[in-house]
Amino acid sequence: MIGRRITYRTVDGVRIPGTWRPAFIHNGRYFLTELFIYADGLIDCWGLVTVEEFEEKLRTGRVATTLPDGAQAAVHGVARWKFSEPQSRLTPELLVAEVRDTIDRLNERPDSTGRCLAAVDAFLADRTEENRAAARTAFLAIPASKRRYALGDMDAKDGPLRFLVAGPGGRTYRPTEPPVSQEAYDRALTYFEERARLREEHAALVSADGPPAPYAPAVRLGHAYQNEPVADPGHLGLRNDYPAPITVGDVVHPSVAHAYWALSVTQPEVRSAITAADTVSAARKLAAGTERREDWEHVRAAVMTGLLRAKYDQHPELAEILLATDDATLVYDDVDSAFWGDNSGRGRNWTGRLLELVRSELRMGRNGIPGL
Repeated sequence: MIGRRITYRTVDGVRIPGTWRPAFIHNGRYFLTELFIYADGLIDCWGLVTVEEFEEKLRTGRVATTLPDGAQAAVHGVARWKFSEPQSRLTPELLVAEVRDTIDRLNERPDSTGRCLAAVDAFLADRTEENRAAARTAFLAIPASKRRYALGDMDAKDGPLRFLVAGPGGRTYRPTEPPVSQEAYDRALTYFEERARLREEHAALVSADGPPAPYAPAVRLGHAYQNEPVADPGHLGLRNDYPAPITVGDVVHPSVAHAYWALSVTQPEVRSAITAADTVSAARKLAAGTERREDWEHVRAAVMTGLLRAKYDQHPELAEILLATDDATLVYDDVDSAFWGDNSGRGRNWTGRLLELVRSELRMGRNGIPGL
């Protein structure tokens, strides 16, 4: 079964989410590899292909679900072996069905399990044989390897579903299971009634710590080259290179960026030159051309945090702009650093994260929390 592992690939600067599962490629011998499935419907198993092209790989045996006894197998750079009495529960049809379900989940669409449970809800709301037949069809459309997980109940597994969609006297998909008794059917009905009650109670619960994601739209703080302050800078004022002088100790730096580069070097005369630089670009070049603090990579996040606090403490008008972003994710671009910038999803966005921290501290200071 495909798990909950998370990966992505980048296309034109956009992250395409995905996940993966192990699979065997047949290329002379059998190679154990990773099969990556992405939200845009492409599958990477030794080359990006569509679902239809993946089905062709399965049909031709390039992606293998049958493992012959005695066949040679390998994991690149790890081991080689021969199969001895191999067993596989996968079939090409089952693997394709799992892949299609995964693409649905990555796109937050109902997969075969979701469609089945919706059909069951429709039957429970209007218990006609037509609705039961639709629920049974939707249940059987779930890949056989996933049916026991459909209810998310590892005690009951898919028992209540089997009995409900079969109905009294009906047969389940298990060939050796006897016809469903009235007692088993009634237990299944009771199970779903209790399940509905618990779902209603869960839906009414409110998180004690608030929502996990911001409700305000993300704010992108794009590149700007502003050497003079303006009356109403807007989000431009949140950039580290915006000319908002800050005092650190007894030194006044033209911007957060000037102060950051000045504090990164060891030589006092270079620090003074960086602070006096006409532009942030010139300040950065001076810092790059001289000796840096030995522990700079370990302290730079703490230094930047202190500089951002100083900026918004010393410039209340800019603090108002930061607070006005509400709880939005702040996406900061930095052409020179994948550490500080998001850079179209390829960077770590630490400036954006620290701005969100300072914003929270400003709000706490304004509203006050006892004991802090």
